[in-house]
Parts: sequence; structure tokens; C-alpha cells
Amino acid sequence: MKSIRLREGKERSLLRQHPWVFESSIAKGRADAGETVRVEDAAGQFLAWGAYSPQSLIRVRAWSFDEAERIDADFFQRRVAHALALRARLAVASSGVRLVHGEADGLPGLVVDRYGDVLCAQFQAAGVERWKDVITDALMQASAARAFYERSDTSARTREGLPPASGWLRGAGDTEITISEHDWRLTVDVTHGHKTGFYLDQRDNRAAFAAWVRHYGCRRVLNCFCYTGGFSVAALAGGASTVLSVDSSAPALQRVQAHVRLNGFDAARSECVDGDVNQFLRDSLQAGRSFDAIVLDPPKFAPTAAHAERAARAYKDINRLALKLLPPGGLLLSFSCSGGIGAELFQKIVAGAAIDAGVDGAILQRLHGAPDHPTTLRFPEGEYLKGLAILRA
Repeated sequence: MKSIRLREGKERSLLRQHPWVFESSIAKGRADAGETVRVEDAAGQFLAWGAYSPQSLIRVRAWSFDEAERIDADFFQRRVAHALALRARLAVASSGVRLVHGEADGLPGLVVDRYGDVLCAQFQAAGVERWKDVITDALMQASAARAFYERSDTSARTREGLPPASGWLRGAGDTEITISEHDWRLTVDVTHGHKTGFYLDQRDNRAAFAAWVRHYGCRRVLNCFCYTGGFSVAALAGGASTVLSVDSSAPALQRVQAHVRLNGFDAARSECVDGDVNQFLRDSLQAGRSFDAIVLDPPKFAPTAAHAERAARAYKDINRLALKLLPPGGLLLSFSCSGGIGAELFQKIVAGAAIDAGVDGAILQRLHGAPDHPTTLRFPEGEYLKGLAILRA
């Protein structure tokens, strides 16, 4: 077994059982991509077993902190079984479920979503790539899935020095799948959709939005960065008279309208705009339009903390415009999925937007990802999705 020796004082994060070892922390040692290594402190004492990644700034991702544990097929079967047991306890209100959430489930770099009887995964790190066949077999057996599709086409793989990979790993079939979520039906395209095909992390926030739309009598709803219209369907289910969905993807907007029809809503209640959200918000403000509820769910503006300053300006601008488009008593759901923007900073950004807009608002609830996307105490970086539900004063 190859060993990685850390620099003096760089063992502290592993002693807290945080799973990452950065290139700058390593004094000596190397291995092949995905190879299991023994990580030691400067004195040679065991710290962890991990997967080595020669091209990534995160040079080692820890598998286990137990020196007696062996990283073999049985290890991955145990990790998969533990992850699926947690989801069974959560009793998720959907046939779309996040089964494996990377580091939070002890499988760094692996994301697996279940859509009905089909699994869709992203292998984003050298370690899980090396064990792909073993992990795939373990997931197929434990989940009793019919087929397994891979969507390993992320920028994270590029940083690992891995080529993109997509296609069926086990079985085959239709890549468009219909799932249930609460009382709704939604379709997922695992081949071309974002991430593995859908944003399962917003499941509970969509249900909450439907309830708020109903409770506060929101008639005119604007869904920005709408993707395939999960929040649009939620608004209609909550009794909205009209929902306007804005996105820069024409195929996504076509699926919005398909979802409206699939759930039995009058198509006349749904309007779609193919365009830039920022420009749409500015044009709407200039035209004197207003909405009773607005959802802002933009893409990742700040993938790392290094991008936070630029992202803060972008978040502030769209929130300022949205708050000005809401009447007193209007509802704003504003989100950030940027890992480089923490929850405290995001609230400060939205507060700054309110000051610039000349309005105030009451925070109804702080929002986060659904519980099948867990954030663990040892890996706070897993809390990427954060949001605020605000009633404008």
C-alpha cells in the first residue's frame, strides 16, 4: 500500500475526519489515479485511507478513518447499503430520490439519483471512477433498479483529469422518465437534463411554495431561471391564476408547458419567455409590471469562494429588481446553489438588495436542500443550496 506523508500541522482536518487533503498539505508520496493510499501525519502515524488524484487540487479524498478497514468490494457494498437505509428512513415524497450524496455518504465524488426504476449517476472523482464497476453493481443490487445511466460530464471530472463519460452502464431503455413528486407528475431527461436530469434538492421547497401561494393568495407568479418548471407547477397547484416562466433554454420551456398539461392545468394560465432573466426583470420594471410572488433560482454564480465577490453583485442585482417588482405583501423565494456563498453571506446580499430597492421584508423561513441531500457535521461544504422565503413589507 502506497503512503502519503503530510506536512507538519496539516493533519488537523483529518483528525476532525474531514475527507479532503489538498496538494499543498502533502510532504511526499504519490500514486496512480484513484489508487487507495495510506495517509500519515508528519511522524508516520495513520490518519486515513483515501483515493489519490494526481491532477486535482484535492489530492486525496478519504474513504475511511479506521486503520483496520479494508477498501474493497465489501466496503463499497456497506457504504451503499448505509446510504440507501438512510433514504428509506426519510420516506421521501417522490419517486425521484438522491440515493448517494458524495462525501456526506462516505463516497466522495459520487452522486446517484433514482428516477423510478432507473439510476443516474455522476462519477466526479478519480477514486469512485476506479471503483465504478463495483459501485455500479452494489447500487443495482441494493436498489433493485432496472437500469443505470451515467452522466459523468461535469467540470469536476475535468479537474480530476478524467474524460467525460455518458451512457448506459447497466440495462437500457427510455431516457425520458416520469416521476411523481407530492401530488404532481414531472418528466426527467437523464441524457440532456441538468445535473442527472432534475433538481431533486428543491423538492420540499416546491411544496412549501405551493402552500405559501395558496395561503397568501398569490395570483400572479413569476418563476425566474425556471428550468423545466417545478416551481411553476407548484404555483399552479397553489392556486395561482397565471404563472410566467423565464429561462434561456427553449427545450426547458417546452418541458414547462408539457408539465402544465401533464398535471391537468389550463395551458392559458402558463406563459413562457425565452430570454435573459436580468433583462426581463429590468424590462418588467420599466413597463410598470408587478407580481404577487417571484422565484429566483439562478445557476451557480460562485463555484468557489474565489468567485464570491463577482457572484455577490449578480445575486444582489436580481434580488433588487425582484423586490421592486413585488407589491407590499408579495412573496420572494430567493436561492443560491453556489458553494462559494455561505448562508450568512447570502442573507447579507439579499439584505443589501432590499436596501438598494428601498424596501424591507420579513424572513418567513430559511430554506435548504431536501434531506436526501444531507449536510453532515464533518463536511459543512456539502451545504451548497441555501435560500430565503421573504414577505415584502
